[in-house]
Amino acid sequence: MSSSALELLCRGTVDVLPMDDFRKRIAVGRPLRVKAGFDPTAPDLHLGHAVVLTKLRQFQDLGHEVIFLIGDFTGLIGDPTGKSVTRPPLTPDEVVANAETYQTQVFKILDPARTRVVFNSAWMGTCSASDLIRIAAQHTVARMLERDDFQKRYESGKPIAIHEFLYPLIQGYDSVQLKADVELGGTDQKFNLLVGRHLQEGAGQQPQVVITMPLLEGLDGVQKMSKSLGNYIGISEPPQAMFGKLMSISDHLMWRYFELLSLRTNEDIAELRQQAADGRNPRDIKFELSLEIVSRFHSPDAAGAAQANFIQQFSGRGLPEDIPEIQIDTATPTLSLATALKSAGLVASTSEARRALIQRAVRVDEQRIDDEDARIEAGRRYLIQVGKRKFAFIEVYLQSS
Repeated sequence: MSSSALELLCRGTVDVLPMDDFRKRIAVGRPLRVKAGFDPTAPDLHLGHAVVLTKLRQFQDLGHEVIFLIGDFTGLIGDPTGKSVTRPPLTPDEVVANAETYQTQVFKILDPARTRVVFNSAWMGTCSASDLIRIAAQHTVARMLERDDFQKRYESGKPIAIHEFLYPLIQGYDSVQLKADVELGGTDQKFNLLVGRHLQEGAGQQPQVVITMPLLEGLDGVQKMSKSLGNYIGISEPPQAMFGKLMSISDHLMWRYFELLSLRTNEDIAELRQQAADGRNPRDIKFELSLEIVSRFHSPDAAGAAQANFIQQFSGRGLPEDIPEIQIDTATPTLSLATALKSAGLVASTSEARRALIQRAVRVDEQRIDDEDARIEAGRRYLIQVGKRKFAFIEVYLQSS
């Protein structure tokens, strides 16, 4: 494998453990078995899930075998990762219904001809009590309590159900059953992935390489993408909604999305960065990102129509060609809109800004705002209009402490 291919596979990753082993395996030249598991906990996937799926597609494009594992058995347990209390398990009917939608959605990214879909109930559903005891005997309570969320719950006196200890063991046993060479997951899955290495070693297999991917920031640029936080882009959303949401992310966050979601080469993305440095309008580069993503989940025609609609929506309001781009730093997660207007030079003072708000002369992303105490979130990019002729794109950055 060429160095550029290795660089592509490592792009955007947080951990590749162990890296030397990964280099050796891909140097051999045989297709690797690359596994990623998803519990069908909700019916819809979003771009946060697509980070791991995009990396799987990159492996596919380089000739490796991808195993998409649907955790219909582990879904009945409930993944305790990141939870401060015991997670309610799903019902069998919920698992089945969600699993069906997953199979449809993942093929918007993965090549179905080169994807092996498996369910871990295929082996765990027939696992006897003695088999489960044998698996559990390969790990200790002390090792389990090394896991951050378990440790915090134990130290704070919050209960940990015994079945929650089984979750990482069963996820690791999946790798034994599949003889995985590589397993991918989010950074929050690192402990579980390493358990897989341990169980494979105990089974006499060569332990898998563990690759962790970062948790994608949502539209606010701060919190991880989540439906519960409302900062997500669903991969089944209509083209126009998806395009508009992608265009709303900040110019800074755009590069993060390119790195984690784009199938472009590193050289292509480096060229786009250089174009931005040379003065190309970031909006036009964001058009390229939005077109790629919407085309993947819908079609090139749908993406083109969504872009045309987006342009018409803004040009129809008579927006000027060269709207200034303003960056504002804040030490808090939200910023007073009146302060933002003054900082951007759209008004002379905060008192003038408050009067403009009360008089309904201010629009934020085309929505009229009449609350003088309105606030905007850090990590977002906004189109601000004051009166008929004053415009600015404002990006609000949260200063690191």
